[in-house]
Amino acid sequence: MMAERPRDTVLSPAGRAAMRELLDADRERTVARAAALRRDWDAVVQSAALVATDDEHDPEGSSTAFERAHIQALLDQARRHLADLDTALERLRDGTYGVCERCGRPIAVERLEARPAAKTCVPCATTQR
Repeated sequence: MMAERPRDTVLSPAGRAAMRELLDADRERTVARAAALRRDWDAVVQSAALVATDDEHDPEGSSTAFERAHIQALLDQARRHLADLDTALERLRDGTYGVCERCGRPIAVERLEARPAAKTCVPCATTQR
């Protein structure tokens, strides 16, 4: 079992502010992406309702069902990412951001810069697979 997690040991105040900016920017992009996907979903549903289509024999290529499934998968992914970002922001507030959830060691700043919502250090992320 892992020992109690260290608090505020990874980032300086300036580093915490920089990570907050990265998390906020990532969240804004993800919210915009989810909104665009919802509009795409609505457009596909609306266009399908206007025309009698045969998804299996559509001469245009991909089926409406495939498009809906693809958009839904991307929307689900965006929603999961938003949840991860919200968790990261909560961890930033409570002082546990940047600490690996599996082993309790600090997550490298380079990893946090590349993946601000990262919950694990590289070694733990590698062994999770």
